[in-house]
Amino acid sequence: MKRWGHMARVFTKLGKEITIAVKQGGPDVVGNPRLRALLAEARNESMPKENIERAIKKATDKNLGDYKEVIYEGYGPHGIAYLVETATDNTTRTVANVRSYFTKCGGSLGTSGSVSFMFDHKCIFRIKEDPAKPIDVEELELELIDYGADEVFKQEIEDEDENVTSEIVIYGDYTSYGALQKFIEDNGYDLVSGGFEQIPNVDLKDVDPDQRAALDKLTGLLEEDEDVTNVYTTLKPLE
Repeated sequence: MKRWGHMARVFTKLGKEITIAVKQGGPDVVGNPRLRALLAEARNESMPKENIERAIKKATDKNLGDYKEVIYEGYGPHGIAYLVETATDNTTRTVANVRSYFTKCGGSLGTSGSVSFMFDHKCIFRIKEDPAKPIDVEELELELIDYGADEVFKQEIEDEDENVTSEIVIYGDYTSYGALQKFIEDNGYDLVSGGFEQIPNVDLKDVDPDQRAALDKLTGLLEEDEDVTNVYTTLKPLE
């Protein structure tokens, strides 16, 4: 059930992002690099074809609702900063829900700019590594620096069946998204996903177990809201 719940959240998030990408760049994948990356991610997540088609239709059908990307900022308990990304067709509902989660957990919703300066907006790409053709990460990083990459590293991924595969993770400034994606596609790498993340640029704060439980409750409430796409914090992760 947990796995199905995860898949449902991933499909909902991807569907909204596909709708927004089509709205912004059109339904033609040739001229819409963001849409191409999202479709690659949808395939890797085994997202049903009808879900993808419905998301594209929502962007092109004037009779259907329109999603807007809205970022909310605030502080959870114990001084932890929160940046909450949403995609919503009803901002009144979304802001009311987000505010209620902060209030319920002893935090407070802030104004625009109150915590965003603590995060750097980055683009992130993941590419598959073929075991038969290992990728030289250092060599790839040297090539990608000219295209705006900040960091390139290898990551081991374990699925539900405990099968382990390798992915190469590439971070860059968000303005380098197009250049990095073009390099990946032009050089025939197998793109797993391409998107954006907010990376804390301040020292992450550690807390005791009781404080972490309160923060985990707030994070959980936010992540379970179907309007929320990503939650970023300045909380130091567990080792």
